[in-house]
Amino acid sequence: MQKNFKPHPNSFKNTFCAFHEVLPEMIQGLKKQFESKAGSTYYYTEEGMYRVSNHWGRLANSKWRLVARDPETESKTKIGFAKWTEFYPDNATDKLYYIEADFENNLANYQHKNNPQYDGKAVLRTSLETTKRLKQIRNLQQLTNWAKHFDYEDIDDLRKQIINELIFTEKTLEQIKREV
Repeated sequence: MQKNFKPHPNSFKNTFCAFHEVLPEMIQGLKKQFESKAGSTYYYTEEGMYRVSNHWGRLANSKWRLVARDPETESKTKIGFAKWTEFYPDNATDKLYYIEADFENNLANYQHKNNPQYDGKAVLRTSLETTKRLKQIRNLQQLTNWAKHFDYEDIDDLRKQIINELIFTEKTLEQIKREV
């Protein structure tokens, strides 16, 4: 029988967390401990939290993201799990976030500096600065019209060069484009 573990109600305010998608059998036998007004359900264990939801991202005053399984499940409602140690503090003023790019899959996302994989190389930024940079990076990844002003042989190499500058320096996109 599941021990009734319950975190403090304010434990999740102003936090960032990347939940990892799990299969439904992970919550079989667990007791639902909370249901939000939006319909998300929560299961708490001593190790961490399971969240069942059809919406992820900004939640009230927190940023909770779901890292999907590969291959991704068909259902719109996903089950995510995060250890208690994976909830990191969030605020609008501190430089807490860095950006990482996955060039193979043409993706980019932000991560928290307390993430154990952070190697200290990517520039840390505030939430707002990170959001602006991430939008620029995603535009570079998804669009091609920006490249017509460059003399290049391989657009993927050009993308990678510019995106890495956006991630690892404080240079503006305009400065980077002038230097390329």
